[in-house]
Amino acid sequence: MNILSNLLSQPTQNNRPKRQRRGIEIKSPREIEIMRQSAKIVATVLKEISELVQPGMTTADLDAYAEKRIREMGATPSFKGYHGFPGSICSSINNEVVHGIPNKKKVIRAGDVLKVDTGAYYEGFHGDSCITIAVGEVTSEAARLIRVAEEALYKGIEQVKAGNYLMDIAGAIEDHVKVNKLTVVEDFTGHGVGRNLHEEPSVFNFRTHDMPNVKLRAGMTLAIEPILNAGSKYTRILADRWTAVTVDNALSAQFEHTVLVTETGYEILTDRALV
Repeated sequence: MNILSNLLSQPTQNNRPKRQRRGIEIKSPREIEIMRQSAKIVATVLKEISELVQPGMTTADLDAYAEKRIREMGATPSFKGYHGFPGSICSSINNEVVHGIPNKKKVIRAGDVLKVDTGAYYEGFHGDSCITIAVGEVTSEAARLIRVAEEALYKGIEQVKAGNYLMDIAGAIEDHVKVNKLTVVEDFTGHGVGRNLHEEPSVFNFRTHDMPNVKLRAGMTLAIEPILNAGSKYTRILADRWTAVTVDNALSAQFEHTVLVTETGYEILTDRALV
């Protein structure tokens, strides 16, 4: 299918518009320290949203809150205005996979599976993270999907260290999803993150030969973001030209962290437990 070039998650190789490759940036200690701050802002906002969201609120309410808090902490929203995206968060509910546009008419209801993705730009560098929130009491199917999606993220992160490869991350995610009989969305991938919201390399959530199997080096910063569906892996874009939904109306869940590659392992820069 045709994936638009203005999407906030990285489209896969087959769907990505042609562009000049910038190469993979290795961050200096000073740049990493700045990214710790931008990532901390993102983690703080997502933690606060996870605690305040409740049935009856709208996704526009969450968007306004996120923008206010990001700016209060000295940053600007990474997403707002990015290729024309109107919100400071992506808010995607139930069968909406990614890039849901915040809307004052979009009311959050008990039982919803709510994905909230946001980024903060601080002193020249971006942080990027996504969580999936079970709103009130959800079905057992929804709870399982959310749990496995978060587990898949950490399975991938566990493979991060200098000397390992991107396909180590992808394989760990794919294997965990398959054993749990769910599907990985292949239309979108993770990505490098830093001076730009989207940088090289693409970080796949499934094994592929479409891209080089890049060797990880200390100082790389990656946005790892598996997206899982309860049904088909296929998606389509709505008329708003942003929101991706499952083709079979099945539920979808996503988790994302900005992760630093170190010589001995990794550092989760957007770790909500640390804020």
